[in-house]
Amino acid sequence: MTSKEEILGRIREALKEEALLPGQGHGDHGLTGAPRQWLPKVGPSAGERLALFQAMAKDLKAEVILVRDRAELALSLQRLRDAGQWKKIGIHSGLLTDFVGDALGLSQCHTDRSYDVHELERCDAGITECDGLIAQTGSVLVTSRSAGGRALSVLPPHHVVLARMEQLVPDLLEAFALLKQKHSPNYPSFISLITGPSRTGDIERILVLGAHGPKLLTIVVVESFE
Repeated sequence: MTSKEEILGRIREALKEEALLPGQGHGDHGLTGAPRQWLPKVGPSAGERLALFQAMAKDLKAEVILVRDRAELALSLQRLRDAGQWKKIGIHSGLLTDFVGDALGLSQCHTDRSYDVHELERCDAGITECDGLIAQTGSVLVTSRSAGGRALSVLPPHHVVLARMEQLVPDLLEAFALLKQKHSPNYPSFISLITGPSRTGDIERILVLGAHGPKLLTIVVVESFE
């Protein structure tokens, strides 16, 4: 028997066992009952969830900016523009992104239209919306529909996420339920959890930011956008 035949044979044997659905028991491993009991606890109030999200994101080297309204949203992005000396931004159409794009007054590369990938690579920042924020892990939930495709949140060196306060969910289970409610049965081709800026520790266990994507992640949360 060749190595290839042996590998394929083991795969065939493994496929004979039916995979467990979320929430089903795991036999001798003892992982039975509701999945939430095995996850870190999240406070019941909106304030506790926001505080947890901010703390988790900070630990992951992401910046969270909380703004009250449209005026503060515009001001916060203008400060980021000036601090980073942005000349060009990648962006997509959306309620929050359209407003911010007008407020910044910069050259723009729109990824929800026909665009040149080299033009996007030259952008100083990529500004996207999102599907949700996850308090439990400090993560941002994005899809190709909410974040202007696949590349916008990856190529520019600074990723800026615009979110509304009501998009904050307590944990991963709620995030998955949100995806199902919003997109089922026609799910987006791209679904991702962004947990801090891109990083690697492969070389001598030294943490390096920006290894495979944006070096900076800023999450701007708007309390009221009316």
